[in-house]
Amino acid sequence: MTQEAYRERFGARLHKTEERLTQLCDAYLPAGEQIGAAARYSLLGGGKRVRAVLTLAACDLCGADETQAIDYACALEMLHCYSLIHDDLPCMDNDDFRRGRPSCHKQFGEATALLAADALVTAAFEVIAHAALPAENRVQAAAVLAKAGGARGMLYGQELDKRYETQKASERQLLALHAHKTGALICAAVQLGALAAGASALTEHALTTYASELGLVFQIVDDILDVTSTTEELGKPVGSDRELEKTTFVSLYGLEGARHLAEQHNRTALAALDRLGNSADFLRGMAEELLKRKQ
Repeated sequence: MTQEAYRERFGARLHKTEERLTQLCDAYLPAGEQIGAAARYSLLGGGKRVRAVLTLAACDLCGADETQAIDYACALEMLHCYSLIHDDLPCMDNDDFRRGRPSCHKQFGEATALLAADALVTAAFEVIAHAALPAENRVQAAAVLAKAGGARGMLYGQELDKRYETQKASERQLLALHAHKTGALICAAVQLGALAAGASALTEHALTTYASELGLVFQIVDDILDVTSTTEELGKPVGSDRELEKTTFVSLYGLEGARHLAEQHNRTALAALDRLGNSADFLRGMAEELLKRKQ
């Protein structure tokens, strides 16, 4: 797949996600109330939609119509957005900007931001409950999302992130942190897509291996951009990790070492797709794009 073809396909999936998110907001997050307005402000305010696109791509790769997975993809984006609102709060990372504009708590106040995040995570499970898929499939999807976003997944990663603000993390500890904080939802993305398609266990395993490595690439590149980019380019503050003396892949390995590590995990991600043949070309393109991204 050419880079142009990849970007066209990504754009189509991004557009499909944005359209459905707007519809779901109208159903579950009324704009007339402050909670709904704050939730929509954060959810519909842009973003890469990597997780949603991964869900749709995984469903397509597994031989089903990707629209079968659209509500799972949107539920995942809702849960991800709730985590970003919490992450920006003063008690967490205390970031004033997200996606080039004021963070939710700066725009609406801390109390409303907290409630908006809670509204998003509950709406996510409501969306799954009403998805146009068999009941057993929806139950499994809810379990995948709850595990990935909970105390054995993303939330545990956030706990580790706070812990290592006051103590240095080893390489093993840093990998564990990001396997949970970043990787858990990226793995959930392909698992939800595979589930919607009724994929085999072997295919789901290959996709999950790919996604776990992709999550590390995503985070390593994030650490690199925190050093090499600007707030204007990223749409969020840069340099905060260094100011807080957080352990990052750059602080452990240096800039060039971190780049080498990202390339290494990217190769491992691509290797996991070998058995899936040409049907995985879009996912190969995504791995390359995320490795080279500038924002």
